[in-house]
Amino acid sequence: MKQVTTDSTLRSYVTVGVGDDTFAVDVGYVREILDRQPITNLPHAPSFLVGLTDVRGLTVPVVDLRRKLGLPPVAAAPNQRILVLEITVGARPVVLGLLCDRVLEVAEFGASGLEAAPELGVRWKSEYIKAIGRWRGAFIIVFDMERLFSTEEIIGIARGA
Repeated sequence: MKQVTTDSTLRSYVTVGVGDDTFAVDVGYVREILDRQPITNLPHAPSFLVGLTDVRGLTVPVVDLRRKLGLPPVAAAPNQRILVLEITVGARPVVLGLLCDRVLEVAEFGASGLEAAPELGVRWKSEYIKAIGRWRGAFIIVFDMERLFSTEEIIGIARGA
């Protein structure tokens, strides 16, 4: 596999679990990590948009990462967490929650730790994948956040909130 990064600086990622798989979100997008809390359903929303939650007075739309990846939803569980993310669309920041099965830890990767995603053998949509890393003997899929949430989706989510 070819390398994605070419410099020696380390980047930090929050690693999250969905089923048996591990994914990573660049810490630059993460505002905070919350325990699972009440989520108000939104009628007629896309299936991956599970509803709205309150984050210290701010109404935040919540996306179920399982559904976004095409996996079946699971019942609420004590290990589930909501990553509160801030993604910029044009010049406008959009805050949204990403519901994950669990949050694991912060991992750091340098140039030698990330590789381009292979074209074959990955069951997730490859456009969502920025890179593949290895951490503690397992593969970690690093999300391309701009592609995981298309501009149209983010604008729609922001308007729905």
